[in-house]
Amino acid sequence: DVQLQASGGGLVQAGGSLRLSCRTSAFTFEHYSIGWFRQAPGKEREGLACISLNDGDPYYADSVKGRVTISSDSAESTVYLQIDSLKPEDTAVYYCAAMWRPYSCLLVSYEYTDWGQGTLVTVSS
Repeated sequence: DVQLQASGGGLVQAGGSLRLSCRTSAFTFEHYSIGWFRQAPGKEREGLACISLNDGDPYYADSVKGRVTISSDSAESTVYLQIDSLKPEDTAVYYCAAMWRPYSCLLVSYEYTDWGQGTLVTVSS
């Protein structure tokens, strides 16, 4: 199993930015894809972005494209999610998750086998 630790959430004003971190325990970091998802109260889980760690190829959901950047640092076994121009509707618990897939990541939550505990992002207006 892959252990994931999400961090970096907090309270931020609308228009601000946050960088979330997902530290992984994966020994074979490059064999995985990491996805970022979020879930707001009363809403379904939403996929935001993923990255295949073998080639660093990212994929973004249309709903956040242009405001979100996913990146990875293999030396730190960590994946980051930069979110810019935050809006109150971005308020949610943000999760990172892993799947065994070195290329062409997918933003399909049920394909991910290992999940972090989530980090809360609250955007005030």
